[in-house]
Amino acid sequence: MAGRLAPRGDLDVTLSLAGRTAAPARQAVPVRVGGFGGADGLADYLKREGVEVLVDATHPYASGISANAATAARMAHVCLIALRRPAWVQVPGDRWTEASDVAAAVEALGKTSRRVFVTLGRNELAPLHNAPQHFYLIRSVDPVEPPLALPLVHYVTARGPFAEVDERALIAAHGIDIIIAKNSGGTATYGKIAAARALGIAVIMLRRPPASDEPAVHSVDDALISLDHALTSAATAARGV
Repeated sequence: MAGRLAPRGDLDVTLSLAGRTAAPARQAVPVRVGGFGGADGLADYLKREGVEVLVDATHPYASGISANAATAARMAHVCLIALRRPAWVQVPGDRWTEASDVAAAVEALGKTSRRVFVTLGRNELAPLHNAPQHFYLIRSVDPVEPPLALPLVHYVTARGPFAEVDERALIAAHGIDIIIAKNSGGTATYGKIAAARALGIAVIMLRRPPASDEPAVHSVDDALISLDHALTSAATAARGV
């Protein structure tokens, strides 16, 4: 979405990143990195910077950030557009088991040793220590530091998008027989899901947190339409029409 907005001379766009990735991908608009100090801090920032529209396009599992965005927008009297990627849906051939959290996903692996492809954030891996009998292939954007205290683990650092053909090769190379993943939606990381289907491999899928009550759009195109509508409405109101 930032890339789509970058050429527009009528807008002053800032992209906010949480700062959890050491070397984020380059962006076509100015970037702000780091937290705000909760909803109050974000509301203060919106007021101080004269923000007119706040687009919440964070990860579907970052429910705390989305809640703070909604609260801050109300406090600052700023229009909020919530962009929510639709979840992936099972299709014939998928072998999914849902889990409420990472600990439940690890428990679902069972007692018998498995070869597990783990596609979670670096800060979510601690429950793997509860099941050291498994081999874990862990992929992350940045290295896992310090490494996990596990006897059978291999790390891959890579940034998506990931094509199905490459995911199939990675899975085959490491003899993976099960995957732990989040239902992130979108196309960038769907390759592993398609690869698992093609290879007949099971997937333990973490359930998404409950969605907020805020109205949401589900594509960048719809978010841009909502943005233009919000800006037009604000300009009309300012003219007293």
